[in-house]
Amino acid sequence: MPRFCAACGGQMADNATACPACGKAAGQSAGGGAAAAPATSSGTGVADNVAGLLCYSPIGLFADIFFLVADPYKTNKKIRFHAFQSLFLCGAIVAIEIGLMIIGGILSAVAGPLVLIMVPIYFVLMFGIIGLMIFLMYKTYQNQKVTLPVIGALAEKQAG
Repeated sequence: MPRFCAACGGQMADNATACPACGKAAGQSAGGGAAAAPATSSGTGVADNVAGLLCYSPIGLFADIFFLVADPYKTNKKIRFHAFQSLFLCGAIVAIEIGLMIIGGILSAVAGPLVLIMVPIYFVLMFGIIGLMIFLMYKTYQNQKVTLPVIGALAEKQAG
């Protein structure tokens, strides 16, 4: 049965006393199964792909702020990019919602039943946002960078 290093995930020989890739002692190795992914590029905290996923999750606003101010994460350009892109995306969504509410108010003032046109628009927008967030979470977890058209360029500038 092959053995894998618990620290770096590298494969080790059965009689090895240390990992040939990272040099950790064999007592810290785990046997069988797939190799474990390294925690982060620096070796501490949450993995970069999981941190990026959390930025687009339902707790994204809190995760964005945390990752932008917490010490090991605030210097990581990859995590900063996802946090800023998520913040800017949330800001754009709020602006679109406010615009739709204004349009709905105007339609209800002109002709009351005409406001019902907004119902399918809200549903399409809601499902589109949910789909976009799931897509961004999936791609980020797979370590693939998705840059949104206008928002992504702003996030790139802010991430440094």
